[in-house]
Amino acid sequence: MTISSSLNAGVAGLAANANRLATISDNIANSSTYGYKRAQADFHSMVIDSTRGTYSAGGVRITTSRLIDEAGALETTNNATDLAVRGRGFLPVTSETALISDTDDYPMYLATTGSFRTDADGILRTSTGLVLMGWPANADGTIPTYPRDTSDGLSPVQIQTNQFAAEPTTEITLGVNLPATETIAGAADTPLTLSVEYFDNLGTSQSIGVTYDPVVPGTGASNQWIMTLTDSALGGAVIGEYTLTFDDTQGNGGTLDTVALTAAGTAAGAGAWDSGTGVLTVNVGANGDAMEINIGAAGTGSIMTQLSDSFAPTAISKNGFPVGNMTSIEVDGNGFVKANFDTGITRTIYQIPMIDVPNPNGLVALDNQIYTLSDTSGSFFLWDAGDGPTGDVISYALEESSTDVANELTELIQTQRAYSSNAKVIQTVDEMLQETTNIKR
Repeated sequence: MTISSSLNAGVAGLAANANRLATISDNIANSSTYGYKRAQADFHSMVIDSTRGTYSAGGVRITTSRLIDEAGALETTNNATDLAVRGRGFLPVTSETALISDTDDYPMYLATTGSFRTDADGILRTSTGLVLMGWPANADGTIPTYPRDTSDGLSPVQIQTNQFAAEPTTEITLGVNLPATETIAGAADTPLTLSVEYFDNLGTSQSIGVTYDPVVPGTGASNQWIMTLTDSALGGAVIGEYTLTFDDTQGNGGTLDTVALTAAGTAAGAGAWDSGTGVLTVNVGANGDAMEINIGAAGTGSIMTQLSDSFAPTAISKNGFPVGNMTSIEVDGNGFVKANFDTGITRTIYQIPMIDVPNPNGLVALDNQIYTLSDTSGSFFLWDAGDGPTGDVISYALEESSTDVANELTELIQTQRAYSSNAKVIQTVDEMLQETTNIKR
């Protein structure tokens, strides 16, 4: 019995070390595979009851696992859509076959890195057929509220490289200096004009005409102007009219004191001036879209002033852009896929969430360095990249294999010696059995 158990233990040792050799071979073969997570073989002793005074060798058994939570080093690349995760999270991907099946129910797999490039349809995929998934943004670049415990909201990330985009103007800063000499008795009462371009909802260039008409008193100085706003999109119709009164006291001279709507401004539907923010609201375009115009807060001279005798624009700026062509895309650390246009627009078109599971090592490994859920991995949750425990997304980077070749070669030597030793045990048992057979002779 004892000799037989020794033979069985030797055979088990050979099998165990052969399995360990397989994991080492796999690790070394994938030492240059991006995103590869090394496999590990663990030995466990088996004990047979030896209470009758004899010892029986139980041998060894082996379990193999993949250390998915071990991260490899990040390697810099030249492709903006080469993505890697810096942290414990995973990127959501699906398969090319699911995409071809033309269904909205895409199976979700997990990956820690991938070299994604657009195909003929603009879909970001790898050379092995993995398709990047994300949440589509609204037309204005905002991300709707999607469920975090299901993949139902995810769809393949598709980049329309020939798309156009425009951004309407919603805010204008209107900073000018008005000549104080024009509001003194005897002045010429000459209106001063200014035109400010804006872009409508279709990216068309329009303009707001601004007329400053000084209030000339019979004596002294009024320090008042009538500001009239007109819209070229409405054929030059008045969209706002205000009476501007400037302070002439020591310390605050030349700053806005009050701004009051005139009857014409009220009739045009213009909003009142906010003395704290300096913003007034008018309605522009055929749809009557609201536009905020900042002329400066009360008592400040940072935007609009009335000083000296010169009329000059000082701080005129606006948001919005005309129609432009997309030139490039980028992915930031928070997982937002952004399209850049030649007019200066940067618009969010997708958000790539980060997947987290309680036990990453419990995931089931599949081909091409992707994983799927299992009972031991736990359920998943979709986090915003850079928020929570998942880490952030690094573009222009790929994750290298977690294999340490030097360590694997060391284990290879140990495995070879252990295999040879177990083979020697079997040889020794064979010789002892031969001796036992020879007793009869």
